[in-house]
This record gives sequence, C-alpha cells and structure tokens, in this order.
Amino acid sequence: MASLPGAAALTEPMRAALLGLAPDIYSAELRRLRAGAKEAALELLADPVVGAMVDRLPLRPGARVLAFGDSHTSDPQSWGAILNEMLAVRRPMDGISIDVSAVAGETTTHGLIRMGGVIARNPDWILFFIGVNDARTQGPAPSKTLVALEETARNFEELRNRVSRETKSRCLWVTPPPVLEDCVSKHGGLSCFGVRFRNEDIARVAEVIAAFDEPVINLFESLGLSPSRELFMEDGLHFTLEGQKRIALEVVRGWSDGRAR
Repeated sequence: MASLPGAAALTEPMRAALLGLAPDIYSAELRRLRAGAKEAALELLADPVVGAMVDRLPLRPGARVLAFGDSHTSDPQSWGAILNEMLAVRRPMDGISIDVSAVAGETTTHGLIRMGGVIARNPDWILFFIGVNDARTQGPAPSKTLVALEETARNFEELRNRVSRETKSRCLWVTPPPVLEDCVSKHGGLSCFGVRFRNEDIARVAEVIAAFDEPVINLFESLGLSPSRELFMEDGLHFTLEGQKRIALEVVRGWSDGRAR
C-alpha cells in the first residue's frame, strides 16, 4: 500500500512509466480490469433482489458521489467502480456518477490533507473507506501502529466536522475489513518492508467508525475474523475481483435499507 505524492493527478502515460510498461500495454490492461468491474456488476445485478437494492439507494437523479479511500478503492476493479457500473446499468436515466478519490497507502492523516479537494467538488454523498493503514505496524514485533488509535479517532472527527461545516454532503462510512494475518506476514512484497497488520488493531479502528451516528457499513463484522481466502489476493490484504464484488454488495445492501451499521 505504498503511497505516491500526487498520485491522483498522474496521467495514464505517467502511471505506465512508473510501472515500467509501454503506454499501450498499460492501457490494454486497464481496459481489461475495467471490463472485469463491469462484468462483476452484471453478475450482481443478475439477482433481482440486488437490482431492487440499487433502485432504493438514496440517490436523486444527477447525484454526484465520491468514493474516498486508499488502495481498496483506487483499484480499477474496486467496489466503487463496480457500484458505478451497477448504477449505469440499473439506473441509466438518472445520470448518477461515482468518482474515485483514493491513494494507496494513505492513513486518515493523509486523508485530512486531501479533504480540501474533496470539499471543493461538493458531492452529494461521500463514501469514506479509509483507516486500515492507520492500523499498519512495522517489524516482526511491533509496539505501535502507524497512527495511534486516539489520533485516528480525532482524524475521523475532523473529517466529519469539515464535511458538516463546509458542505451539504451526506456521508456513508465503510469500516476497514479484516486481513489474513498469516498471508500478510509471509508475503515477500510486504514482509521485506516489515509491513504487518493485526486484526485486533483493525478491529479498534472499525469500532470507532461503527459508533458514528451516520450510515456505516461494518465490513469487519460482516466478513468476520476468518473471511474466505477467495476474497483476497495472495498478500492477504488486498481484494480479488470476487472480494471487491462482495464489498460492493455489502455497501449496496447496507446503504439501500437505510439501517447501515
């Protein structure tokens, strides 16, 4: 979940260069990933119950929605991309758009820095899915998380205050999900940098969010401490397309019934 300064502003050729790929190869892969998100949306909508949920989402025609987060959301096949495709298929005449403002590796502290840009866009809804990197630890025997829980809570409160004071936006909060701790600790790309995640730390962040008096999708609770491995990539942290599809379903289910917790 390494972060790049100004990553949200990078053009496709710039992203291709950073990955060491030719622009045409990068574009082709991006198209493939986006096609996967669309296919996932169609698979979800094949269930008429899910379609009815999308119909009930509290979104007026022309609503502007912004999905705000880290690498769980910046993925071209993310839950936000899948939800956008679901709305395009199920409610095409409503002209609802879901934009993504997400940077891999960000903590809630980084999120505070980026909030000015979000506020300037004045969306009708902001879907917050951030906080797992606050619970990140370093080294085989960590003694602290990257962001102390008290500071995480203060950051969330400041995010909420800025939205309420400076916009008319409504908020939906998604808690960080559990990880597969054994996979994280053994993954070469993460372990070589000493990256660790403990579900006990993530649970504390989720508890802070779950206490909000706003709609909350509690992924930590719905996925459970032993989530299916098919939902995760081999690093045990990031989600496969199947995992992103599950997140999109949880968001639609909780958001549509007005009782998201």
